[in-house]
Amino acid sequence: MLKTQCLAAATVGKVLAGASLTEVLQEVWRTHGDLSTQQRGAIQDLSYGVLRFYGQLDRMLGLLLNKPLRDRNICHLLLVGLYQLGYSKASAHAIVDHAVSATYVVSGNKGAQGLVNAILRNFVRQRASLLERAAESEVGRYSHPQWWIDKLHAYYPQSYQAILEAGNQHPPMTLRVNPRKISVAEYENLLDQNGMEARRLWNGALKLVQPITVDSLPGFAQGLVSVQDAGAQLAAPLLDTHDGMRVLDACAAPGGKSAHLLELAEVELTALDKDIARVARIAQNLSRLGLDAHRVIHADAANLAEWWDGKQFDRILADVPCSASGVVCRHPDIKWLRRESDLSQFGQKQGKILDALWQILTRDGKLLYATCSVFAEENKLQVEKFLRHHSDARLLPLSQVDTIDGQLLPNSHHDGFFYALLHKV
Repeated sequence: MLKTQCLAAATVGKVLAGASLTEVLQEVWRTHGDLSTQQRGAIQDLSYGVLRFYGQLDRMLGLLLNKPLRDRNICHLLLVGLYQLGYSKASAHAIVDHAVSATYVVSGNKGAQGLVNAILRNFVRQRASLLERAAESEVGRYSHPQWWIDKLHAYYPQSYQAILEAGNQHPPMTLRVNPRKISVAEYENLLDQNGMEARRLWNGALKLVQPITVDSLPGFAQGLVSVQDAGAQLAAPLLDTHDGMRVLDACAAPGGKSAHLLELAEVELTALDKDIARVARIAQNLSRLGLDAHRVIHADAANLAEWWDGKQFDRILADVPCSASGVVCRHPDIKWLRRESDLSQFGQKQGKILDALWQILTRDGKLLYATCSVFAEENKLQVEKFLRHHSDARLLPLSQVDTIDGQLLPNSHHDGFFYALLHKV
């Protein structure tokens, strides 16, 4: 436990300093190749857990301290210890003892061991009152930044609390069956034969009752199934593609929606993304599923001169870069890395992509604008601005699911998404 506490504390520290949790964990795996599968799982669980409940944990730590800690390494270790004591099943005695031993490892300061011991033992004794006092502040109650809470309260006064609570839950594991290889009913039987229970959501999406590792999914390597959130699985059906169409997935990596488009219709698909490291994953995912794209390109969708061949598209999927505020249950670091000022920057990028792609959409064509955000600046307001500046654009109703003006709010079944289907008249 000592090693996992130390590495989890270091991971949390790097994320709070501005690094991506996914990237930091990848670096930990590279530099500590001797870690067992169990240790990796523990480090990941602790890191995700601390960041998921950071607002609450940080508030309680402040209540337990007489004055702020100068040593941030010890602070991060204490956050890990508080998360373990509050949310894990390990014995409190073992958690405290290992954290005390880890103090010297993370800080080189043996003199701080008494402080760590006292803080964690005081939490055990005062847990109920500390939780109550932490909840007196909204940041402590909901474990989201105050600006985030205020925005959701303004946008969704009746449901903002449920949105915040959904962001702190463990994400569901949802499957998309490849109809070119097997039917949904046949795959359900395959899951049942392997002792795995799943429930159908819309469009045949299957939510596993008990999440498992991807490699444990029956037929995954053979391309029978993919892991994709149920909300994300709405994109391809909403775009309304038909055989023979020329289709663009403009921000395609890692290729889940591209694959879904190819599973549903025989289209000539161009998939592009500006992140060269992730472009390779598009081809890998398509290959596993036995699918072929017309072109897979590394390019910026907004820079047409860089990649467009002059032929217009019948359908365009614009799953644009955004704050990812709708998927924080999967990426809890986003809550603490984002700043309110980021929204205007994302908005500018989104507007440029929309304007560029509209030029290459054929008359009577359809463009699906999509984000995994819950903020209106990136969604409803962005589309309203676009419609004001493009007289040939019409907003079509969405047929697949009930939304709030295109906004799908996160819950226990799916992440938060926004969709707007635009028709070029």
